[in-house]
Amino acid sequence: MSGERPAHRPRSAWALALAFNQLALQGFGGVLPVAQHELVERRGWLTKAEFLELLALGQVLPGPNIVNMALMFGHRHFGLRGAVAALLGLTAVPTLIVLALVALYGRFNELAPVAGALRGMAAVAAGLVLAMGLKLLPSLRKSPLGWLAALGVVALSLVLILVLHWPLPAVLGSVGVGSVLWAWWRLGAEVKPE
Repeated sequence: MSGERPAHRPRSAWALALAFNQLALQGFGGVLPVAQHELVERRGWLTKAEFLELLALGQVLPGPNIVNMALMFGHRHFGLRGAVAALLGLTAVPTLIVLALVALYGRFNELAPVAGALRGMAAVAAGLVLAMGLKLLPSLRKSPLGWLAALGVVALSLVLILVLHWPLPAVLGSVGVGSVLWAWWRLGAEVKPE
């Protein structure tokens, strides 16, 4: 982890569960930007660098990034009890809400306002993810790829997905794996004795 230390830490597993429940309910459909705001800026439980490290690790593990982050963060502070608390805080109430919404959608899916609301929610979620990316952009200076190369990887990924309509697994398998190998090679070159 980075040398910078977070300003605070969770007081208990219960506080951790409540915090993850709060961020899950705020970021319904787009939790990562809310998690960054809550855990880094508002609560001070993580530094920006620590958040990015947890996010990077969460992305390479199977499962949703935010769930992986919650498990790792909870385990770091309270062991298995903290991991379970963070996971339940993140998923219990939203699961009940989704089940209720599915029942309502099954009944009212033919109505035009329902379809419009879903399109609006998708646009808001995309905007939240973009805002989080812009907030974390200054952290690219510490990227092993370097500022310019990291931006190039982002630009290439966007072109492949938005312009050329590549499927996400193909982009992850090519650009994602390629950039990880490139960063690994650059980190290895930095540590080799001369």
